Amino acid sequence: MPLLVPHSSRFGRPAAFVLVGAVLAALMFAAGAPSPLYVVYQGEWQFSAGVLTTVFAVYAVFLLFALLTVGSLSDFVGRRPVLIGSLLLEAAAMLLFAFADGVGWLFLARAVQGFATGAATGAVSAALLDHQPRRGPGLGSLVNGAAATGGLTLGALGSGLLVQYAPAPTTLVFYLLAAVFLAGAATLLRLPETVPARAGALASLRPRMRIPRGGMRVFLAMLPALVAIWAVMGLQLSLGGSLAAAVLGVGSHFVAGALVAVFTGASTVGALVMRSRSVRSAVITGTALLVLGMVPTLVSLSASSLWLFLAGSLVAGFGTGAAFFGALKGLGALAAPEERAELFAAVYVVNYLAFGVPAVIAGFAVPRFGLEPTAVVYGAIVALLSLAALVATAIRRTGATSAAPATAAAPAATATRVPQTASTVPAPSAPAAPILAAPRPAGPLPAGAGAGAGTGPAAEAAGGCPEG
Repeated sequence: MPLLVPHSSRFGRPAAFVLVGAVLAALMFAAGAPSPLYVVYQGEWQFSAGVLTTVFAVYAVFLLFALLTVGSLSDFVGRRPVLIGSLLLEAAAMLLFAFADGVGWLFLARAVQGFATGAATGAVSAALLDHQPRRGPGLGSLVNGAAATGGLTLGALGSGLLVQYAPAPTTLVFYLLAAVFLAGAATLLRLPETVPARAGALASLRPRMRIPRGGMRVFLAMLPALVAIWAVMGLQLSLGGSLAAAVLGVGSHFVAGALVAVFTGASTVGALVMRSRSVRSAVITGTALLVLGMVPTLVSLSASSLWLFLAGSLVAGFGTGAAFFGALKGLGALAAPEERAELFAAVYVVNYLAFGVPAVIAGFAVPRFGLEPTAVVYGAIVALLSLAALVATAIRRTGATSAAPATAAAPAATATRVPQTASTVPAPSAPAAPILAAPRPAGPLPAGAGAGAGTGPAAEAAGGCPEG
């Protein structure tokens, strides 16, 4: 079936932006939904904490594989077909969860889910910037951060609620999500396409990431913060339920899910509150709060204090949202529209390595050292990494992380990053610095692609909040 629909039937710019944000939230809801169920699966099928965290991390492994292969595909075939295919695959993953009767099914479901989410990640992040309202240039980065953490929050909370009180606790949530993704795929047929198809789709499947020229310093400056943020989220979403039951004495699956939701919900609030702050201010504030929040969190594990754990989760969660939004805001102006998916692929490769690898290591450490000591060491490492990010950001200034307002930096962005033509459609973009392979020549952006007239990368940088 063709993916083109009559122009009159397509959504306008605001509706398209809302739709893409909803797709991101649904994907993250599904990512958080299994968290309260891991303890249930573990008790029913009797597998170790190492297997539990490996099931959790399989998602990240296949997500990374998708990012490195099809992560930039939407730059060549368009955003819409990649998003529709990803949602159909996500629906299949939800059905695999619903049919699961052993740990092997969990591995398969998480693998398919990870690949589907990875295939969608670059496209959905780029589409948010493509459809960002012209009068709200900060909304792209805001929604990209808030919808992700908000989706994780609702996923953990909603799944915990269904596990505790609804019939068929291990299947109902997945049947509902499968229906949501099928409906979403159908609705995406009306999404306006912002990137016309061009040659190079097959070549783009070769694993590679690209950071635009001049952007490597900014990318490396954000690296410690990204690792700390996603490592602590990995701990919460993989071993959070086990910690709640075994260390904090929580017997309710809903309460265990709510503890995860408190952290991710506070992260959403952090992104919202820091929306108008500069990159440097957001990252410094966020990493400082992440360090401060880890202190009561670690103490609560030794004291078995639920309330202290809750307080630490609120502070640390707010910090992760603030720091992540700042990092996305700093990275968002680095790429022209046809390069965005590859940039976002690089960012999310870092994110999901930090999300999955430490959690697996912690899972295999639990049988030898115990759950509480493992979690304490894990949390201490996250706190130290956050402190390093705080210090690095405080003493190092770059063009994208300066405390000066982004509007002041706009002329420099226009002059040095992506020269604009008189019509403000970007000229042929500069070659990007390769990470995994030599970059392909970047072609010119066709008129009408991207965010629309007058909203090329330099114009978006002038708005202060380019989306990441």
